[in-house]
Amino acid sequence: MLGITLSSRRRFRLETDRMVMRLPEHSDYRQWASLREASAGFLTAWEPTWSADHLTRRSFTGRVQWAARIHAQGTGLPLFLERRADGQLLGAITMDHIRRGPAQVGTIGYWIGQPYARQGYMREAIRMLVHHAFTDMDLSRIEAACLPENAASRAVLEKTGFKYEGVAQSYLQINGRWRNHVLYSNLRGDRRGRTDVG
Repeated sequence: MLGITLSSRRRFRLETDRMVMRLPEHSDYRQWASLREASAGFLTAWEPTWSADHLTRRSFTGRVQWAARIHAQGTGLPLFLERRADGQLLGAITMDHIRRGPAQVGTIGYWIGQPYARQGYMREAIRMLVHHAFTDMDLSRIEAACLPENAASRAVLEKTGFKYEGVAQSYLQINGRWRNHVLYSNLRGDRRGRTDVG
C-alpha cells in the first residue's frame, strides 16, 4: 500500500505497489472500450444488461462526466485501475452511495478485464480503497453485494476483510433478470467473529 496523491480534485489518485487508481478521463476511451468488448463474455453474467450504446464514445463521455460530478459532490469515488508498469487499464472500482451523518457508509462495486483476472489486482485495489475510506474519508462501514454463485467475487471480498451478512431478495437486475445477492460488509475496527455460512 503506497498512498494517496491529491494535487487537485481532478488529479485524485491512490497508488498501490502495482497500480494507480484514478478518476476516468476522456483519453481512456479506446482502452476502456477495447477491454470491455474483449471481456464481454466474462463480465455480462455478473452485470446489469449493457445498453445498445454501452461501448460508444458518447456513452463513455457521459460516464466520465458522471464520475467527475459524484466525486466533486462527495457521493462517490469511481476509479480506473491502471497498471503502473505500462499504463494498461485493468478494470475499475467504485465507492458509491456514500452517506454521511449517522451512517458514514459507502458501497463498492468493481470489475476486472478477463486477461487480468485472478492475478491479485482487485484484491490490491479493494484493500487500498477500504484503507482510504476508513482513514481519509472517515467512513465507518463499507458494503458490497454479489451474486451467490460468483465464487471469485465472494472470495476476493472475504480475503479483503469483508464478512457475509445475509441475502437481499431481488436486489439488482443482472443480465435482464431480478436476482438475489449475498451481502457483505467491512467495518472500521471490526470485532465481529467469523460469519461464514455453510
